[in-house]
Amino acid sequence: MPIIEVKDLVKIYKTGDVELRALNSVSFSVERGEFVCVMGPSGSGKSTMMNILGCLDVATSGTYALDGIDVKEQNKAELADVRNQKLGFVFQGFNLLPRVDAVENVELPLLYRGVAASVRRKAAIEALERVGLGQRLYHRPSQMSGGQQQRVAIARAIVGRAPIILADEPTGNLDTRTTVEIMNIFTELHKEGITIILVTHEPDIATWSQRVLRFRDGCLIADEPAPKGRQDDNEIKPED
Repeated sequence: MPIIEVKDLVKIYKTGDVELRALNSVSFSVERGEFVCVMGPSGSGKSTMMNILGCLDVATSGTYALDGIDVKEQNKAELADVRNQKLGFVFQGFNLLPRVDAVENVELPLLYRGVAASVRRKAAIEALERVGLGQRLYHRPSQMSGGQQQRVAIARAIVGRAPIILADEPTGNLDTRTTVEIMNIFTELHKEGITIILVTHEPDIATWSQRVLRFRDGCLIADEPAPKGRQDDNEIKPED
């Protein structure tokens, strides 16, 4: 069974008498453990699609099954629980709390689950060490570079062992070298079996994935293998 399956999804936004069809009968599935890039110009529907996949919005019609759960049948509290248990989010702007340190930022998903403080702290430290930030545990976001902040965001996404990571332009604010380092982390997570769905405008980023979904004018216009590139490398290292 696919971990994500959408069928005939339609999303219509209404402003007065005006209707905007942001998604138009979109269907696709994602198998467990795939690494998929979502691409398309501004206004193509890809952000709307990601919001629905992340249970942050609901479709006007059609069906969305997330790890066997019919999302449309869930109430708000159940959707919040699904997000916390099944999904890890990574954003272009990092979305870290500025007044707390890295460990406290990473602990947040476990705090919402009601996990005991000592267990949260241990898991957060392990997640930060996993992304190479063992020496930055108690630094606040303002004391870290953009790449380090994105590593904190990735640690927060994986601390709860969610099977899916949704990443929205995670390298958009990063330089080339840091982008390679961040994409190496996503590659390692993918090798460990985590399903990754990543939105990007950059063709080079798509070469790290296995598959590309291309959107335009609310429609899925292509579902194709990713261009040959990084996913074929046996050993990926940051560029000099």
